[in-house]
Amino acid sequence: MLDIRFVRKNPDAVRSDLKKRGDKQKLNWFDELLELDEQQRALQQQADNLRADRNKTTEKVKLLKKQGLDATHALKEAQEIPEKIRRKDEEREKTAEKVRHYLMRLPNLLHESVPIGKDDSENETIREWGGKAIPCDEPKSHVDLLQSLELADLERAARISGARFYFLKNELVLLDYALQRLALDTLYKKGFTLLEPPHLMSRKPYEGATDLSDFENVMYKIEGEDAYLIATSEHPVVAMHAGEILDELPLKYAGVSPCYRKEAGAHGKDTKGIFRVHHFNKVEQVVFCKPEDSWKLHEELLANAEDFFKKLEIPFRVVNICTGDIGTVAAKKYDIEAWMPAQGTYREVVSASNCTAYQACRLGIRYRTGAKNNKGEDEKDWVHTLNSTMVATSRAMVAILENHQNQDGSITIPKALQPYLPGIKKIRPKR
Repeated sequence: MLDIRFVRKNPDAVRSDLKKRGDKQKLNWFDELLELDEQQRALQQQADNLRADRNKTTEKVKLLKKQGLDATHALKEAQEIPEKIRRKDEEREKTAEKVRHYLMRLPNLLHESVPIGKDDSENETIREWGGKAIPCDEPKSHVDLLQSLELADLERAARISGARFYFLKNELVLLDYALQRLALDTLYKKGFTLLEPPHLMSRKPYEGATDLSDFENVMYKIEGEDAYLIATSEHPVVAMHAGEILDELPLKYAGVSPCYRKEAGAHGKDTKGIFRVHHFNKVEQVVFCKPEDSWKLHEELLANAEDFFKKLEIPFRVVNICTGDIGTVAAKKYDIEAWMPAQGTYREVVSASNCTAYQACRLGIRYRTGAKNNKGEDEKDWVHTLNSTMVATSRAMVAILENHQNQDGSITIPKALQPYLPGIKKIRPKR
């Protein structure tokens, strides 16, 4: 969320950003947020004044008694003040709760380079790599290749689990783990700390990591428990440092985990195959850093993902996500979209976001700036958090199948993955 101190000082900047996003609903209640914040501060001041009055009245009672004078009136006044304080505190807490409710729903401020657009059709292409190669005369879709090469069983998975689940088979199981190992090995050599996080999170830290209005409709909740299956390892990794003051920055993590998503709202889209599924494996880059370093690191995380897909010899393009497609948490987001020759289009395989201080403010993650305040204490500020897919294996496997298919129906394994497979350089039809 945005720091309330920033919102107080820069209301016009927030309004301008909401207009850029075309978010009329939040514009409608933004002034109410400011009014509630003023009320909250006024109530706090009134409670503080009452506490000061209580202290003065208590001293007055003591003095009157010491002097042998009648303290009845002063004593009665002193006894009434705590109830007044309790009521003011209660009113302030209710108002503060409303303020936080609105703050948690305000989106991050967008970077000036984010293009204005209504939806994903108006995202801005930054660059392309590898061209739009056609690997054979009539490239097959990954769905057909899964069947002809006996690499997955979708029908039996649907029987026991429902649509958008799968049994991976044979070489595709090995390919899944090879992609994860290549990603982890690459990031480990770059100095990232490898993490395998919990697969379940409770609601409070989850609300800190993301705006649940963006994610709750796609998440799986455990019935009767305060527990959600994670939609991405970014969420538990970011929440890991909740409430902490970090001294060593940047912190670079590579989270590896299964991801669980309902994919609500995607009905009728990618219903076949393994591109859009309810469960997949992913390696995610997550960084905590000082504000002055975050934009440089954003480009670094994107470059890591680009280099990874170059190693896989997958043609792709990088797009700058527009205002109508960016969501709540990111200040700027890039996507990498892989070329899919059978579909004749690019499809998203990577998302790389700079969330600036938005998640840190929600989770209470700060760092010592090195400066001192007027009391001689260490000054602290919000860290910036960033995240980027390194590889979501199901989508990467779709891209490999479609781009590395051969005229004879076989699939050539990218050279970068071959060391992770037991002597397999090609996946061939079984019969």
